[in-house]
Amino acid sequence: MGIFSLITGRPGSSGFGSASTAEQVTHGIDASHLTVIITGGAAGIGLETARVLALRGAHVIIGARNMEAGNEAKQLILNAHKRARVEILKLDLCSFASIREFVQNFNALDLPLNILINNAGIMFCPYQLSQEGIETQFATNHIGHFLLTDLLLDKMKNTAKATGIEGRIVNLSSIAHHYTYSGGIRFEKINEKSGYSDKMAYGQSKLANILHANELSRRFQEEGVNITANSVHPGLIMTNLFKYSAFLMKFFMFFSFFLWKNVPQGAATTCYVALLPDLKGVSGKYFVDCNEMIPSPLARDQVLARKLWDFSDKLISSSQA
Repeated sequence: MGIFSLITGRPGSSGFGSASTAEQVTHGIDASHLTVIITGGAAGIGLETARVLALRGAHVIIGARNMEAGNEAKQLILNAHKRARVEILKLDLCSFASIREFVQNFNALDLPLNILINNAGIMFCPYQLSQEGIETQFATNHIGHFLLTDLLLDKMKNTAKATGIEGRIVNLSSIAHHYTYSGGIRFEKINEKSGYSDKMAYGQSKLANILHANELSRRFQEEGVNITANSVHPGLIMTNLFKYSAFLMKFFMFFSFFLWKNVPQGAATTCYVALLPDLKGVSGKYFVDCNEMIPSPLARDQVLARKLWDFSDKLISSSQA
């Protein structure tokens, strides 16, 4: 898969490409036996992902920061698919308390958990800190999902063991993971304003998403757990993610219109990795346009992945002290 395939939509070895939509890549799949959590499922490609998963029969739980938007998303899905099973739970990934409350509320539903899609994110934000004092893009895009995943792992492991159905974790990354700080992660300066770049901070958080998925995969294989973890680049889509740089992105889009996707196309790779039977047992991989791609050297660095895992653990623990 290269620039020619991206521009033309020519399918890769999977049979799908940049022009494929989420409905197309999941055609004929019955997901009625699956329960899915998706963060940031109230808008953009998250909403389209939730809609298509519900269309295929999955029981979808949307984690939404804005409950009004979440309920509107639920109604939109129900209007299109009256038998859809959709729940909305409050989730602010910039708040550890909100993440823990979300998990408690989900557990109270007494549901299994087969698939976790870490979709929510923010992009190119001016420097600011989360409630726990963590740089906001790193906090929302990585640390929040790291904690959420950790709190849901026992549920996923128990579900996989009880049902015999492979669990799947999908982290939404970005091609922007190539553009990050020197060394990949600013471990010693993660929360410092000095040297902060909104673009590189975003790339750092997206690199962290891949490293997180890869380390999860390594640990699952080591433990013999029937769960896979992969990361995806959804493509360039004009959504609310660009609210901090809308003018710049529209200017860029004018000269690169042939590279951009619509929302149904943007949700395709996530749905592909979450549901495709052909990907059974595939783990620790990075997908672009519904095809496996090789990420940056930093994203393939196993030592860096383990260091990030330990760093994330300590950062969460110290924030709770």
